[in-house]
Amino acid sequence: MHDALFEAAQLGDLKLRNRIVMAPMTRSRAGENGMPTDVMVDYYRQRASAGLIISEGIAPSASGLGYCRTPGIYNAEHVQAWRRVTDAVHAEGGLMVAQIMHVGRVSSAYNKPAGSATIAPSAIQARGEIYTDQAGMQPLDEPVALALDDIPRVIEEYRRATIMAREAGFDGVELHCTSGYLPAQFLSTGSNQRQDAYGGSASHRCRFVLEVLEAMTSVAGAGRVGMRICPDNPFNDLADDDPKETFDTMLAAAASLKLAYLHTIRLPSGRVDNLQLGRQYFPDNLLANDGYRASEAAAAIAAGEMQAVSFGRYFIANPDLPRRLREGIELARFNPATLYTPGSEGYSSYSPLA
Repeated sequence: MHDALFEAAQLGDLKLRNRIVMAPMTRSRAGENGMPTDVMVDYYRQRASAGLIISEGIAPSASGLGYCRTPGIYNAEHVQAWRRVTDAVHAEGGLMVAQIMHVGRVSSAYNKPAGSATIAPSAIQARGEIYTDQAGMQPLDEPVALALDDIPRVIEEYRRATIMAREAGFDGVELHCTSGYLPAQFLSTGSNQRQDAYGGSASHRCRFVLEVLEAMTSVAGAGRVGMRICPDNPFNDLADDDPKETFDTMLAAAASLKLAYLHTIRLPSGRVDNLQLGRQYFPDNLLANDGYRASEAAAAIAAGEMQAVSFGRYFIANPDLPRRLREGIELARFNPATLYTPGSEGYSSYSPLA
């Protein structure tokens, strides 16, 4: 029934043993200052039968942290801790890429080391609140607009994070370019009101993303770099006057880089057909996401609409998801109360099949 899901796939230099990808999911189990923890080793090892694991969002710098208990990859200690995760995944025959996520203005000073700035393309505070362990729900920080001379430093943080991800044993990297975080803030007219080379026209607003991708591919090679997008996603107070123009401009340039894949979140309520847009620019290496049933995903892959599908919710309570889908076993349901709580309960405590 789901045969297409179990075919091997080639995305750039990444060879997937099946087309069931584990989507990136923030689970808030990291330690102080973004340190990966022992329970994260268990969690990812348990899910190594996925054709590809995309890690939770990992900050390329202390300023890139935003939520409580999220991980970083910007020092030697982070590299050593992540190496334990990737070694565990590889020991089970798995493949894993690091999603590099700088949250920009979607942040609270309570959730990152003292002295870490909250930055954005423009000094426009996002509407909304964020949870902190110390003070509960707090308004999102008012950001500092990046000076023109500071933008190369942030791009360099992405390059260094890619170097460290390779040192930590990741098989590739993915640029998080949606959900209202820093790259999406540069792309969108509502959060980017600059009047220099990084703002204004669509081509100028796309410049930051493209220069970050170039920096990442200079380290890992284009065949090991992916990008996640969701045009017209309003999450975290994101708004753009013309997302179709913005993403046509950006994807046309990004396609020339020959990336490993484009990871597109479908958004039926949006003004853009995200999957059609993805197929237009990345017809041979499109990874789709968001609420797919296994039968729907298999049919879409068989029809050539995408090469693989990423699953998030299913993987939370079903660490051996590929086996359960192959054998037609009813899927377990996760407990939403433990999605973001510290510790192993509701994280690495879900049992695989005997």
